[in-house]
Amino acid sequence: MFFDSDLLMSALRALTPILLAALGGALCERAGVFNIGLEGMMLMGCFTAVATSWFTGSPWLGVLAAALAAAAYSLILAVGTVTLRGDAVVLGIAMNLLAVGLTSFLLRTIFGVQGTFDDPSLAGLPLVGGFSPLAYLAWAAVGVSALLLSRHVWGLRLRGVGEAPDAAATLGVSPARYKYAAVLLSGVLCGLAGAQLALGNVTLFSENMTAGRGWIAVVAVMLGRALPLGVLLAALLFGLAEAAGFRLQGLGMPQQATDAAPYVVTLVALFLSTAQRRRRNARTTGVAS
Repeated sequence: MFFDSDLLMSALRALTPILLAALGGALCERAGVFNIGLEGMMLMGCFTAVATSWFTGSPWLGVLAAALAAAAYSLILAVGTVTLRGDAVVLGIAMNLLAVGLTSFLLRTIFGVQGTFDDPSLAGLPLVGGFSPLAYLAWAAVGVSALLLSRHVWGLRLRGVGEAPDAAATLGVSPARYKYAAVLLSGVLCGLAGAQLALGNVTLFSENMTAGRGWIAVVAVMLGRALPLGVLLAALLFGLAEAAGFRLQGLGMPQQATDAAPYVVTLVALFLSTAQRRRRNARTTGVAS
């Protein structure tokens, strides 16, 4: 049987890093910062988690270090877009490219290997009910972020900063401060996503091991309209696609075809979402005229 409980468990494990990163991207989107640097932040989190866990013997210190490292890395985007008013898209792409080169360089410099670092003494995250604690944290973060954005004063101000920064400033709210906070929180969440990927889903570091998951998280933000529940549903769709790809690979399909499954789903979802949005805008324009 193709669709069974094992496939669902695999999908839930696959969606965790995407969900964490996408929630960070959603916070940035609500603050008016288009963050496509999620891939680079995740990759920095992956490497830092593995390196810290290997040197200290504690995966939890690896998780903490990953969150801090990715948050520090996110300052490139915060300073560049908020303080220096640079282009967020250009900065995000540069951050992604820099992370690939920097982690590959550090892999050779620190561990003296190329490609993949995998050591039996590397401590991974424990599993509780088949999932790492970060998976449960990701699911809880959906509810917390939904309440934060819809009920809490901080979340309402964050939305105000993203929708009308000049109006928020006249009310005594600092748009720069809230944008910085949103970008830093996205860095923390991406660091946790990287730790989950490197110490939860597997226990190793491989060059460019995020393999486009950060870009999929960006798409999840767009499909979910930066709403936590919508982001969760989009991440679940991509998690199912990845799990189905692994299942098809086990049934004998070529690895190249199964590896492409999440990205094919991404393209189809983007196409359908764009078409639906255009139809909606056309109807709105027709009614207005």
